[in-house]
Amino acid sequence: MQIRFYGRDYDTTLNFENEIKLRDALVESKILPSTVVVSFEEQILPLSTIIKNDIELLVTTVSSGG
Repeated sequence: MQIRFYGRDYDTTLNFENEIKLRDALVESKILPSTVVVSFEEQILPLSTIIKNDIELLVTTVSSGG
């Protein structure tokens, strides 16, 4: 299964063998879950969402360090 995270600050694609929680997929992609909102077709997804199929997800940064 292929997951693509894209947005102003991100554009990465990873492959996973099994279903995975959105939070875990973000961590595997080196995206800190607490700093972003993830959406699909204009719907914000909870970090507990289970991903089972190929998907492209919009990642919007909501906080930054500095």
